[in-house]
Amino acid sequence: MLRKELLQLPYYRSLALNMMATIIVVSFIPVILVGSTIYFNLYASYREKVYAHLEELVEKHRQKIDDFLGDKLADIRFLAKNLGYANLSDETFLQDTLASLQRNYHYAFVDLGVVNGSGQQVAYAGPFKLAEADYADTDWFQQAMQKAYVISDVFLGLRRMPHFIVAVKGRVNGKPWILRATIDFAIFNDLVENIRVGETGFAYILNRNGEFQTHPLIDFIPSKGCYGQLFDCDRGMDDRVSIREWEGDDGKKSIYFTALLKDKEWLLVYRQERADAFSELRRAQGIAVVIFIIGGISIIIMAFTLSIRQVDRIKEADRGKEMMNQQMIETGKLASIGELAAGIAHEINNPVAIMVEEAGWIQDLLEEEDFEQSSNLEELERALKQINTQGKRCKEITHKLLSFARKTDARLQSFSINDLIEEVIDLSEQRAKYAKVTLTTRLDEDLPAIQASPSEMQQVFLNLINNAVDALEKKGGAITVTSLRRDTQAVIEVQDNGPGIPPANLDRIFDPFYTTKPVGKGTGLGLSICYGIIKKMGGEISVQSDMDEGTTFTIALPFHKEGEEERPAGGYSCR
Repeated sequence: MLRKELLQLPYYRSLALNMMATIIVVSFIPVILVGSTIYFNLYASYREKVYAHLEELVEKHRQKIDDFLGDKLADIRFLAKNLGYANLSDETFLQDTLASLQRNYHYAFVDLGVVNGSGQQVAYAGPFKLAEADYADTDWFQQAMQKAYVISDVFLGLRRMPHFIVAVKGRVNGKPWILRATIDFAIFNDLVENIRVGETGFAYILNRNGEFQTHPLIDFIPSKGCYGQLFDCDRGMDDRVSIREWEGDDGKKSIYFTALLKDKEWLLVYRQERADAFSELRRAQGIAVVIFIIGGISIIIMAFTLSIRQVDRIKEADRGKEMMNQQMIETGKLASIGELAAGIAHEINNPVAIMVEEAGWIQDLLEEEDFEQSSNLEELERALKQINTQGKRCKEITHKLLSFARKTDARLQSFSINDLIEEVIDLSEQRAKYAKVTLTTRLDEDLPAIQASPSEMQQVFLNLINNAVDALEKKGGAITVTSLRRDTQAVIEVQDNGPGIPPANLDRIFDPFYTTKPVGKGTGLGLSICYGIIKKMGGEISVQSDMDEGTTFTIALPFHKEGEEERPAGGYSCR
């Protein structure tokens, strides 16, 4: 109900929202800062790890491919050098040599051929009908004639199938000849296709013109230019693995690792989508986001709960303050009523005095001879006596009321404390009777006079007795007021046999605004002001209480010293 009421009050709703916003901001800022720092460090570390792994993978396969090509070239060079043109130009010998190569190298060699200096194939061993084929116009033959050996690019050639040639030039009788071998493209292509990481990672080889030398996993057309623009030919031929990131036409970023092959004539390219390469990091990011959202929701719930609780307390404090203001207003009203009562008591005193005086005059008349023989004389005398007695009683009551209601006289005077106690007991007796409380006094008749303010001391005792009556009004009980002498002090004890005060409350009993009474029945100022009055008069006030046994307030005041004059003191009121 209170929370619903809070949301209906603009001030408290605004206060709750401000507190909630402050808690959320203060809580989220360190979380975001720490989380961002951890994330960026993790990202840098993970990125470095991924790049290092892929770079090592590409470097390893670059060496493997270069070794494969180098081994095949070495085999052909060995055959050309050791078997010679005469043997190799014999097709039967050449067929046996091819069979031996295929047994030893798992059919990596498709065929062998011997080509003379004019480009005419003079001997052939293999599955195709390429005897007497003319290679004079082919690129690989022209390159072979210029160099000691050559490994050609992949091309279709006469067999209309992708393949590449490994050729070695030799000389016989001063004339050049060439031993060429065709390498199985499928075996070579498998070396590159085996480079697979993740779901999108694959590799392929480009020549200087950006033409495929292997079948890529994904069908696409590379860019025109040097190595498909994946390698900057102008910066020089660097053997190290290069790393680049490009965004494709589909908007997806890909990572490219490139390494030069075959005497820097081919480029090995490994390509993988960036999202795939960093999939583990993205998975960790997803988990972190979920944790952050759960933590954020928890912070918001905590901020809402704490804000509402704090605003509840503030609202309760404001209610208490408002109630205290109302009590102060009521106290002012009571003060006005007191002044009004004092005026009424003063006005009543005058007719009562006249009534008593007239009763005395009638008494004098009855003593004359005319009334002595009356049969109602005795009854008249009884009535006059009763009028006189009740008139004096009314006068005494109004005197006491005036004594309490008059403005506080803060001057310190010498007076008997016992008389003051008796007067307060008379004022409180009627209320005590209604509450089934018995008032008893044990007063030391030899008690010397004390130096204090009578009106303020009257209010102190009246407050202590009223508090005791409040504590006993549910079940009734007894209050005992005792006065005695202790060295140079008069000691007054106000004791009741009520429920007592909890030990936790005893240390705060004299604090301003502290009260154990129900809301609306006490301001919490009475004992605090009474404490100040006693301290101002040079005395001491203390309390002792036992649960279910009762409470005793003890006041110690110094006796009046001879020759000490009356002096003013600051005014208090503990009503």
